Amino acid sequence: MSESGLRRVVVTGLGAVSSLGIGAGAFTAAVRAGRSGISEIQSFDTEGFEHTQAGEVHDFRPQDHLDRLPLAEWGRSSQFAAAAAKLAAQDAGWDPEALSAARAGSAMGTTNGEARVFQELTEQWLERGPDGIDGDLAAQASADRIAAAVNTELRLRGEAQTFGTACSASNYAIGYGFDVIRSGAADVMLVGGADAVNRATHAGFHRLGAIAPDLCRPFDEHRGGIMTAEGGAALLLESWESARSRGARMYAEVLGYGITCDAKHPTQPDRGGIAECIRRAHRSAGVKPDEVDYVCAHGTGTAANDSTEVAAVREVFGERVPAISSIKSMLGHTMGAASGFGALACCMALYEGFLPPTATVREVDPALGPDLDCVPGTARAARPKIVENHGFAFGGNNAIVMLGRPE
Repeated sequence: MSESGLRRVVVTGLGAVSSLGIGAGAFTAAVRAGRSGISEIQSFDTEGFEHTQAGEVHDFRPQDHLDRLPLAEWGRSSQFAAAAAKLAAQDAGWDPEALSAARAGSAMGTTNGEARVFQELTEQWLERGPDGIDGDLAAQASADRIAAAVNTELRLRGEAQTFGTACSASNYAIGYGFDVIRSGAADVMLVGGADAVNRATHAGFHRLGAIAPDLCRPFDEHRGGIMTAEGGAALLLESWESARSRGARMYAEVLGYGITCDAKHPTQPDRGGIAECIRRAHRSAGVKPDEVDYVCAHGTGTAANDSTEVAAVREVFGERVPAISSIKSMLGHTMGAASGFGALACCMALYEGFLPPTATVREVDPALGPDLDCVPGTARAARPKIVENHGFAFGGNNAIVMLGRPE
């Protein structure tokens, strides 16, 4: 227990279901090598779309990972979340019975919920009318089932919270889990996010002109936009005392987080709102800008995001801007899972000693200012001590999580 009376919170388990690999080890190896998870879309008919690639998880077989979740009753996003959480629990070395008996719960983020279910329901309505809708399928549609899927699969008895703050939602979930544990309301939380590639989301970004023609290239002078993607990311959080008593491996300590909502524009990020979010995260963690070694950027690969995010970072950090990179250059934009994957990459960077790369950047956009180190190509060996993980969303929902090397 700290002098403030609040408990320290650490990350002892990581789970990933992604186009870069299933499991934290496979995901991390791909990130370090700068491999791409982007491929031709297979989940829906892409006729009529100019750009037809995404970061789909083609090799995910839920029956290989899930034991208790009746697969026919749960959508793909819920299955991603449950599988990632189970991988995180296994990675943390928790005995399933002990975890079920512990004061444990879950908090998961999402952008689209079960969008594929809604797509199928819409097609049924158009074909058969409202009386022809499958009631059992409609029962899968509620987004709050994503966290419920985690509790169902792991038989957790604590709360199950789903955050719908879009592309920053996983960081909201991590911050919530951090608060619940450090206050003593729970001992273990599975946190992260999940989303599935779907026609509606791809079409929406396509109509905005925001889909990249080939690859997502954050910070590049000739960037083309985002690449939609899917997956589930999960972190197992527990108190320092719990981890130490179990002799568990500690990937990272959650130092704090910041949240702002500037609500100035539906889609355009706001420099002032992001800068304030960074400052709040630093205050929450008790760190100064010059103590931060690395920033895992929101880094969507759009001109608006890159310029606004880098300007906000420069406003807070001044002349010393830490290395900043985007794993979306390999993974694509997994929407509600995006900052969960960013947090996972940060934990592995702290634990293994490297900086994740911006794999696809060719020429750094000079408009972003001088000396921007976006770690091009492949991972770089380093010993970061404190890192920050950015997550921003439509409507000005910003959430930043601070992580540190456990000491």
